[in-house]
Amino acid sequence: MAGPADTLVLEADSDRGLNLNDFERRLLNDFQHDFPLSPKPYAELARRLDSDEGTVIATLERFQGQGLISRIGAVLAPHQAGWSTLAAIAVPAERLGAVADIVSGYPEVNHNYEREHAFNLWFVVAAPDQARVEAVLAEVEARTGLEVLSLPLEEAFRLDLGFPLEWH
Repeated sequence: MAGPADTLVLEADSDRGLNLNDFERRLLNDFQHDFPLSPKPYAELARRLDSDEGTVIATLERFQGQGLISRIGAVLAPHQAGWSTLAAIAVPAERLGAVADIVSGYPEVNHNYEREHAFNLWFVVAAPDQARVEAVLAEVEARTGLEVLSLPLEEAFRLDLGFPLEWH
């Protein structure tokens, strides 16, 4: 159990801080790259963190429940395993939350976020094939009554999605 001396605060937003011990900070920060590719990756994380597999899994589930992490998974080259597109919707401000909830309800959707633009709701749809991506976009249009702009990949760029977390 972590004591006060080995606990830092991650400022998650302006309203609250999260008290994280060294184990939790390392779990969030140290495995953004080189996640173990093994039959029991959580056991390998536990070994590297001097912990046990159950604690690692329970902590990651708690982080997901708290919204600290959205998912754990591989980042694959576009269209190598399935199909995806970036999509945007111009949503009236008073409907933004409701439309975002509809969009987020699809397991194929990730990176759903608001932008300051006429197209103010942006998201990525990834599915096993192009037909399913198009079906999700059509369903979103039908359920919201709003046109979805699909912006499929034309040229791929490699972006490193990992970044060092700063602890204050």
